[in-house]
Amino acid sequence: MKRRGFFGQVPESEQQTSVPAAPTRVIGTLERPPAAEPETQTTPAPAAQIRSGGSTPGLVSAHHRLYASIARGLPAPRSTPRNFSDLLKNVIWPIENALDSAMIDAAARLSALEALEAGCTTVIDHHASPRAIEGSLTLIARACTDVGVRVVCSYAASDLRGPDRARQGLEESRRFIQAGGRGMIGIDASFTASPETIDLAIGIANELGVGVHAKVAEGIGDSGGGSDLVRRSKDSWVLAHGVHLPDGLEIAGTIAHCPRSNMDRGVGYGMPSRFGPRVALGTDGFGGDLLEEFRIAYGRLREINVGTSPRTPWGWLEAGWLLVPEARQDRVRWSLKEIEPEHLVANTGIRARSVQVAGRTVFDGGRPTQVDADEIRAKAAEQTRRLITRL
Repeated sequence: MKRRGFFGQVPESEQQTSVPAAPTRVIGTLERPPAAEPETQTTPAPAAQIRSGGSTPGLVSAHHRLYASIARGLPAPRSTPRNFSDLLKNVIWPIENALDSAMIDAAARLSALEALEAGCTTVIDHHASPRAIEGSLTLIARACTDVGVRVVCSYAASDLRGPDRARQGLEESRRFIQAGGRGMIGIDASFTASPETIDLAIGIANELGVGVHAKVAEGIGDSGGGSDLVRRSKDSWVLAHGVHLPDGLEIAGTIAHCPRSNMDRGVGYGMPSRFGPRVALGTDGFGGDLLEEFRIAYGRLREINVGTSPRTPWGWLEAGWLLVPEARQDRVRWSLKEIEPEHLVANTGIRARSVQVAGRTVFDGGRPTQVDADEIRAKAAEQTRRLITRL
């Protein structure tokens, strides 16, 4: 049986070597999810580890789909996708439609664990589970908190299954935020949302004082609707992909560039450097390894301009700290001493040795300190088997 993964010249300006000073665009309004964080004493990293590697703040995935961690190694679809539209209809949407609460919880825990192992301390998640909407964001937030990863949640509302489901998705984001969760108002791919749903989403976001998290112009068929949504954006918004956005568009929000996802889905290269400094890196369901995302982002830049510097995609990685400023206070100790862009593009297999989130050591010596990694992986594997039976 065939196996598959989850989802199946323009000159570059090199004037900018890092993210310039800019007003912080804080995503969400509240610090903690509905479940209180466990009271755990901070454990200092051993002195030998402190001396052995370089360190950075905690990394931020500006656009993630945590549920994707259980959608690996599934049987190939009955019909081989020929384009992005086929991929959505035959692979991605059926997976989302099959999710239930047990799957959502297990996937969030595994994704949070993988993020932690890769030095990613904050995830901006864009969730979709049309048959299990109510309470889904609370499940995700509690799972991430248990593991020790900070999360900003949103439900990706869509009219694909009717306006009632779209409203349920928006109300799930509203409920979660009003209950004390840190979140945004989510919109799935803009071509799947009616003008009424988009207007309602923006209205709720304005009412609650939070941003909108939406997918825009990922595929060529969404370029028009994506552009219209971008024109309405605010500083607090996260706009994922933007591959087919036209040049010259004024963007107030941050473009979340997800190079591995874009390559996997065959949607093309969006040349995110054309958007200036308002670009951050996301993993979009492909684990939590932002250093790998950084390398691939650099490689794609080099394809079109061999003179490009790794400082440009490194600036996109740094932009995550503008979205979630407290992640800058987290601390990741790495297996490599030279934590500079020029070293990181040429070194693979770099792993986090210790991770502190909000002053608490949540990862040390290659293991999480708050959860059992083996148990999380075993439960996720069980939910993958359940998912297969539903597809």
